[in-house]
Amino acid sequence: MKELKKKYETVLTRELFESCAPFWLRYGRDPIYGGVANCLDREGRLYSTDKSVWMQGRTAYTYSYLYNTFEKKPEWLAFAADCLGFLKAHCFDEDGRMFFTVTQDGRPLRKRRYWFSESFFCIGSLEYAKATGDATALEDARRTFSRIYGIYRDPASDPYKITPKSYGTTRSLLSLAAPMILLNVSSLMRGADPENAPLYNRAIDGLIADIHRHHHEGLACMLEAIPKDGGYLADAAEGRIVNPGHDMECAWFLLEEGIHRNDPALKAFAKTVFDEAITRGWDAEYGGILYFVDAEGKPVEAYEHDMKLWWPHNEGMIASLLLYRETGDPAYRAWFERITDYALSHFSDPAFGEWLGYLRRDGKPTEPPCKGHTYKGAFHVMRMLAKVLTVLREV
Repeated sequence: MKELKKKYETVLTRELFESCAPFWLRYGRDPIYGGVANCLDREGRLYSTDKSVWMQGRTAYTYSYLYNTFEKKPEWLAFAADCLGFLKAHCFDEDGRMFFTVTQDGRPLRKRRYWFSESFFCIGSLEYAKATGDATALEDARRTFSRIYGIYRDPASDPYKITPKSYGTTRSLLSLAAPMILLNVSSLMRGADPENAPLYNRAIDGLIADIHRHHHEGLACMLEAIPKDGGYLADAAEGRIVNPGHDMECAWFLLEEGIHRNDPALKAFAKTVFDEAITRGWDAEYGGILYFVDAEGKPVEAYEHDMKLWWPHNEGMIASLLLYRETGDPAYRAWFERITDYALSHFSDPAFGEWLGYLRRDGKPTEPPCKGHTYKGAFHVMRMLAKVLTVLREV
């Protein structure tokens, strides 16, 4: 680990504190309507005024996390508070559910079936509560967690009644993303709200069991979608999808929980999930991590399946480093270096700051390149840099 610290600490420190964190403060903060403007081109210029509700909560989390972990910078906490204020003022519908996108001044544009907007409001609120001791923010997190976990366990309880996007009587699938995200939210809630730890531990028990159901031992992979009644949907493309980025993100969530519980079986499962994901996902010809692959090597329907996106590389960096720290296995050190070197040489943008979002399979950026959009903002890259630097600085 000392060698990794020597090789990467300086460059990753510069990426976080001189490139990424200043980029969003300089270009993303909306001084007129509040919150974060997420649609930024390579140079930080606004190319769409629509705002992602996800990014408001994620930005609140990221800058509160930096404040709690590294330095008590007032501008970081102010940015987080601004995003939470925008969310509470504009991003909740009358039924209590949240929107997906809104206009620059907060008028609703889109609302989605899933509750990921609420998830990111939850983690933004709880991390801000840790930074400030704000009891209202913690109560916002508690209430939101209760709502989304209740919907996860009983979809019929969702007050947002909408026609399903597919015929559930014909085919009803469960997505890995749902228990994966809730596992992380539950873990963060436990840390911010220790008096209710038993509640979160019970939720985590069930979520780990749900994640296990997505693992197919025969195919040696995690399936992104499985039939609600169990099994493997082999004769449809959507049933064979493997998302290596999600799997590696899931791996480090599982590993952190295994460490928290001192559970060898859970840590071993996390290791398996990573091993299988990186084996399938790494592009041996061009380097980098493929976005989607088919569990049986058949064609993938999604047109972006062989592109290289920023966030799977972020998750791979966290997972491989945590596994190296936990196991001492040099194979994980090698993966960390391979993924990190690829990411720094292809996504990082020293000329204008922050990281590019989309690359073609050969590693060339899509044109024109961008730094932010509905799904990319001040979250994955900065969370990764913060967590990796924390591990390296433990040495």
